[in-house]
Amino acid sequence: MLGSIVIFFAYRLAVHIAAVGWIYVTLMMAITEETVVAGIMTFFFYGVLPTVIIMYIGGWGQRRKRRESERLRAMQERQAAAEASASAAGAGITRESSDAN
Repeated sequence: MLGSIVIFFAYRLAVHIAAVGWIYVTLMMAITEETVVAGIMTFFFYGVLPTVIIMYIGGWGQRRKRRESERLRAMQERQAAAEASASAAGAGITRESSDAN
């Protein structure tokens, strides 16, 4: 278990290091452009936009797992609440029936 956690965080760290490296490379490309507008466009379209897209796609599995765990937790809470209300209703019925005698 611990080994898989370490591998997961090492992978995430490697992805972030690669993203920072790519941003740096595109920043250097943008600096060498002839005009400021061309530099900004180079930095945005070659650097920022692809990096954001790749990081978003890369986080897809984590978001899906988080949604599933939240859904499971909500279902368990609803089930516990339903069981509690059913047991409370059952206790109320037994009290009323014993009072009627």
